[in-house]
Amino acid sequence: MKYVKFLVVLLLLSSFFSFKSSNISIKKQDKAIALITISKPGIKDLVLSFYQKLNDPDLNLDAFEKAYKGYLLLLQDKKVENENYLTVVDMSASANQTRFFVIDIKNEKIVDKSMVAHGRNSGSEFAKAFSNKIGSYQTSLGFYKTAELYTGKHGLSLRLDGLENSNSNARARAIVIHAADYVSELFVKRNGRLGRSLGCPSLPPDQFKPIIQKIKEGSILFIYHPTKSYLSGSKIINTPESFLRKLNV
Repeated sequence: MKYVKFLVVLLLLSSFFSFKSSNISIKKQDKAIALITISKPGIKDLVLSFYQKLNDPDLNLDAFEKAYKGYLLLLQDKKVENENYLTVVDMSASANQTRFFVIDIKNEKIVDKSMVAHGRNSGSEFAKAFSNKIGSYQTSLGFYKTAELYTGKHGLSLRLDGLENSNSNARARAIVIHAADYVSELFVKRNGRLGRSLGCPSLPPDQFKPIIQKIKEGSILFIYHPTKSYLSGSKIINTPESFLRKLNV
């Protein structure tokens, strides 16, 4: 009987030390995970940190978040030639406000910001309808890559190539960045709202040239609006964060 009691005590002691050792091991593992989390922040942390450095309340956080994530993905897929700049166009804002932002990626700052026109059939002061159809005269949402400069009916212009189903007809529709007299504060004062284009993101004449010289030849431009059909259908927007975490940023 004494022998049995001795075995029971021995087993209890063995279980106690085994649990204690296991508990210590788990704690060490938790600390390791915590250190990994701290040393390699998630994409959301990187986005928020970048956004805070830009320090501009005019720039919509949701628009920037989606633009920057898309930029990282396209960079990973080697679809970016001009890696220096990311342009965010926030079509959820009033046309009478600043809603075109050129971001210097390396130096983490906004280097240009201006008004920008939307398509005449997209809405009046606020853009509400969007289309990729030829002849729609509406703005197309999504990610674009800037292409070559050329001189056309609007003078010097910058071609855009759509990278998604939502803007795949950009070149066929002649969706380009060009200067327009109807994009100015004076026009707003006289008419109550900014002028509208045939679908092009037109810019003020006095800011146009410095901007396109920066972003030409393969930089990423993102035209944002929280339209559910676009947000749910965009493959770039819906790339899993688990994949984005693998990016070397």
